Amino acid sequence: MLDKMDRNILAILQEDCTMPVAEIGRQVGLSTTPCWRRIQKMEEQGVIQRRVALLDPKKVKAGVTVFVSISTSQHEQSWLDRFHEAIQEFPEVVEFYRMSGQVDYLLRVVVPDIEHYDKFYKKLIASIDLSDVSSSFAMEQIKFTTELPLDYVTE
Repeated sequence: MLDKMDRNILAILQEDCTMPVAEIGRQVGLSTTPCWRRIQKMEEQGVIQRRVALLDPKKVKAGVTVFVSISTSQHEQSWLDRFHEAIQEFPEVVEFYRMSGQVDYLLRVVVPDIEHYDKFYKKLIASIDLSDVSSSFAMEQIKFTTELPLDYVTE
């Protein structure tokens, strides 16, 4: 499991993964080499999956967020595989979940405007048989973070 030192390192990396290892070590009370070893170990264990840059959606013309609820009457494995494959072909889909309840799938889609969403929608429904597709446009982003809570690690 992860100890308090690992959690502190992860908290720093979630906030700024470009911070030099020496500075991370200084902040958590470790010298550079032991800090680097801990980071490498967490990467090898898959705790740290990758390090990325977060972009401003408006500056890359992806400022419209659409939540797409999908229901289907198809539940065979072959259809599920085709659907999962089809969604991989859409770079606009930035999150993709299989849900419980009345909605089978939920997508988070980012596009420049409604016109581009309409093109996405038409390509989506042409690519796979769906029973119902419902779209909700986000009016305002109140909270967005990629930082995961680390308090549960100790349980």
